[in-house]
Amino acid sequence: MSIYDFKVTTIDGEEISLDKYKGKVLLITNTASKCGFTPQYKDLQKLYEKYNSEGFEILGFPSNQFAEQEPGSNSEVKTFCEINYGVQFPMFEKIDVRGETAHPLFKYLISESPFKGFDLEDATGKFLNNHLLKNFPDFLIGDSIKWNFTKFLIDREGNVVARFESPVEPMDIAPEVEKLI
Repeated sequence: MSIYDFKVTTIDGEEISLDKYKGKVLLITNTASKCGFTPQYKDLQKLYEKYNSEGFEILGFPSNQFAEQEPGSNSEVKTFCEINYGVQFPMFEKIDVRGETAHPLFKYLISESPFKGFDLEDATGKFLNNHLLKNFPDFLIGDSIKWNFTKFLIDREGNVVARFESPVEPMDIAPEVEKLI
Protein backbone atom coordinates (compact mmCIF):
# COMPACT_ATOMS: atom_id res chain seq x y z
CA MET A 1 0.00 0.00 0.00
CA SER A 2 1.17 3.51 -0.81
CA ILE A 3 -0.17 7.04 -0.60
CA TYR A 4 -0.69 6.78 -4.36
CA ASP A 5 -3.27 4.00 -4.00
CA PHE A 6 -5.92 6.38 -2.65
CA LYS A 7 -8.64 8.23 -4.50
CA VAL A 8 -10.00 11.49 -3.13
CA THR A 9 -12.59 14.02 -4.25
CA THR A 10 -11.65 17.63 -4.85
CA ILE A 11 -13.62 20.41 -3.21
CA ASP A 12 -15.26 20.91 -6.62
CA GLY A 13 -16.45 17.28 -6.72
CA GLU A 14 -13.91 15.70 -9.08
CA GLU A 15 -12.57 12.30 -8.06
CA ILE A 16 -8.80 12.01 -8.51
CA SER A 17 -6.11 9.50 -7.64
CA LEU A 18 -3.25 10.68 -5.46
CA ASP A 19 -0.89 9.15 -8.01
CA LYS A 20 -1.41 12.52 -9.71
CA TYR A 21 1.15 13.77 -7.16
CA LYS A 22 3.81 11.09 -7.77
CA GLY A 23 7.29 12.56 -7.51
CA LYS A 24 6.17 15.54 -5.42
CA VAL A 25 6.71 16.36 -1.77
CA LEU A 26 3.31 16.59 -0.08
CA LEU A 27 1.97 18.11 3.09
CA ILE A 28 -1.46 16.65 3.86
CA THR A 29 -3.54 18.38 6.53
CA ASN A 30 -7.06 18.31 7.91
CA THR A 31 -8.50 21.81 8.14
CA ALA A 32 -11.37 23.83 9.60
CA SER A 33 -12.65 27.39 9.13
CA LYS A 34 -13.74 28.16 12.69
CA CYS A 35 -10.81 26.87 14.73
CA GLY A 36 -8.16 28.60 16.77
CA PHE A 37 -5.66 27.10 14.33
CA THR A 38 -7.49 28.42 11.22
CA PRO A 39 -4.93 31.26 10.78
CA GLN A 40 -2.44 28.52 9.84
CA TYR A 41 -4.00 28.75 6.36
CA LYS A 42 -1.95 31.94 5.89
CA ASP A 43 1.40 30.23 6.48
CA LEU A 44 0.34 27.09 4.64
CA GLN A 45 -0.24 29.34 1.61
CA LYS A 46 3.20 30.96 2.17
CA LEU A 47 4.85 27.50 2.22
CA TYR A 48 2.97 26.57 -0.92
CA GLU A 49 4.08 29.73 -2.73
CA LYS A 50 7.69 29.31 -1.61
CA TYR A 51 8.16 25.66 -2.59
CA ASN A 52 5.48 24.78 -5.15
CA SER A 53 7.78 25.49 -8.11
CA GLU A 54 10.21 22.94 -6.61
CA GLY A 55 7.66 20.12 -6.60
CA PHE A 56 5.85 20.75 -3.32
CA GLU A 57 2.08 20.46 -2.88
CA ILE A 58 -0.21 21.00 0.09
CA LEU A 59 -3.44 19.01 0.18
CA GLY A 60 -6.14 20.37 2.48
CA PHE A 61 -8.98 18.19 3.76
CA PRO A 62 -11.74 20.03 5.67
CA SER A 63 -13.34 18.09 8.51
CA ASN A 64 -16.18 18.90 10.88
CA GLN A 65 -15.22 16.29 13.50
CA PHE A 66 -13.66 18.63 16.04
CA ALA A 67 -16.27 20.69 17.91
CA GLU A 68 -18.10 21.24 14.61
CA GLN A 69 -15.56 23.84 13.51
CA GLU A 70 -16.14 23.23 9.78
CA PRO A 71 -19.92 23.54 9.42
CA GLY A 72 -20.03 24.98 5.89
CA SER A 73 -20.61 23.26 2.58
CA ASN A 74 -17.69 22.47 0.29
CA SER A 75 -18.38 25.61 -1.76
CA GLU A 76 -18.55 27.74 1.41
CA VAL A 77 -15.24 26.29 2.61
CA LYS A 78 -13.62 26.98 -0.76
CA THR A 79 -14.86 30.58 -0.80
CA PHE A 80 -13.78 31.15 2.82
CA CYS A 81 -10.26 29.88 2.13
CA GLU A 82 -9.84 31.90 -1.06
CA ILE A 83 -11.25 35.18 0.30
CA ASN A 84 -9.71 35.13 3.77
CA TYR A 85 -6.36 33.43 3.14
CA GLY A 86 -5.79 33.45 -0.62
CA VAL A 87 -5.55 29.65 -0.61
CA GLN A 88 -4.37 28.35 -3.96
CA PHE A 89 -3.23 24.88 -2.92
CA PRO A 90 -5.56 21.94 -3.64
CA MET A 91 -8.52 21.58 -1.29
CA PHE A 92 -10.71 18.51 -1.09
CA GLU A 93 -14.25 17.71 -0.01
CA LYS A 94 -15.13 17.57 3.66
CA ILE A 95 -14.33 14.18 5.13
CA ASP A 96 -14.00 12.39 8.44
CA VAL A 97 -10.39 11.97 9.54
CA ARG A 98 -10.82 9.96 12.75
CA GLY A 99 -12.86 7.03 13.99
CA GLU A 100 -14.67 4.28 12.12
CA THR A 101 -15.86 6.69 9.42
CA ALA A 102 -12.41 8.14 8.73
CA HIS A 103 -11.43 8.34 5.08
CA PRO A 104 -9.07 5.46 4.18
CA LEU A 105 -6.33 8.00 3.36
CA PHE A 106 -6.29 9.27 6.93
CA LYS A 107 -6.45 5.75 8.37
CA TYR A 108 -3.34 5.03 6.30
CA LEU A 109 -1.55 8.23 7.36
CA ILE A 110 -2.22 7.44 11.03
CA SER A 111 -0.96 3.87 10.63
CA GLU A 112 2.25 5.14 9.02
CA SER A 113 2.86 7.95 11.52
CA PRO A 114 1.36 7.38 14.98
CA PHE A 115 0.65 10.06 17.56
CA LYS A 116 3.74 10.82 19.67
CA GLY A 117 2.15 13.39 21.98
CA PHE A 118 2.04 17.15 22.13
CA ASP A 119 5.04 19.28 23.01
CA LEU A 120 4.03 20.16 26.57
CA GLU A 121 6.90 22.67 26.79
CA ASP A 122 5.07 24.69 24.14
CA ALA A 123 2.19 26.81 25.53
CA THR A 124 -0.15 25.94 22.65
CA GLY A 125 0.66 22.23 22.87
CA LYS A 126 0.03 22.28 26.62
CA PHE A 127 -3.23 24.21 26.13
CA LEU A 128 -4.53 21.79 23.48
CA ASN A 129 -3.57 18.76 25.56
CA ASN A 130 -5.39 20.18 28.60
CA HIS A 131 -8.41 21.18 26.47
CA LEU A 132 -8.69 17.64 25.14
CA LEU A 133 -8.21 16.10 28.59
CA LYS A 134 -11.05 18.23 29.95
CA ASN A 135 -13.50 18.22 27.03
CA PHE A 136 -12.65 15.32 24.71
CA PRO A 137 -10.56 12.82 26.73
CA ASP A 138 -11.30 9.98 24.30
CA PHE A 139 -9.54 11.98 21.55
CA LEU A 140 -6.23 11.42 23.36
CA ILE A 141 -6.55 7.64 23.19
CA GLY A 142 -4.62 5.89 20.43
CA ASP A 143 -2.99 7.32 17.34
CA SER A 144 -5.98 9.06 15.76
CA ILE A 145 -6.03 12.65 14.59
CA LYS A 146 -6.36 14.78 17.72
CA TRP A 147 -7.55 18.10 16.27
CA ASN A 148 -7.69 20.30 13.17
CA PHE A 149 -4.49 21.06 11.27
CA THR A 150 -2.64 17.82 11.96
CA LYS A 151 -0.05 17.73 9.18
CA PHE A 152 1.66 14.77 7.46
CA LEU A 153 4.80 15.24 5.36
CA ILE A 154 5.23 12.85 2.43
CA ASP A 155 8.46 12.40 0.44
CA ARG A 156 8.75 12.16 -3.36
CA GLU A 157 8.41 8.37 -3.20
CA GLY A 158 5.10 8.58 -1.34
CA ASN A 159 6.45 7.67 2.11
CA VAL A 160 5.02 9.33 5.21
CA VAL A 161 8.12 10.82 6.82
CA ALA A 162 6.71 13.01 9.60
CA ARG A 163 3.59 13.96 11.50
CA PHE A 164 3.14 17.42 12.97
CA GLU A 165 0.39 18.02 15.49
CA SER A 166 -1.99 20.99 15.35
CA PRO A 167 0.15 23.42 17.40
CA VAL A 168 3.13 23.07 15.05
CA GLU A 169 3.18 26.18 12.88
CA PRO A 170 3.51 25.60 9.13
CA MET A 171 6.63 27.76 8.81
CA ASP A 172 8.33 25.57 11.43
CA ILE A 173 7.96 22.69 8.97
CA ALA A 174 9.88 24.55 6.22
CA PRO A 175 13.30 23.03 7.15
CA GLU A 176 11.81 19.53 6.85
CA VAL A 177 10.29 20.39 3.46
CA GLU A 178 13.64 21.76 2.26
CA LYS A 179 15.35 18.44 3.10
CA LEU A 180 12.96 16.65 0.75
CA ILE A 181 12.81 18.98 -2.26
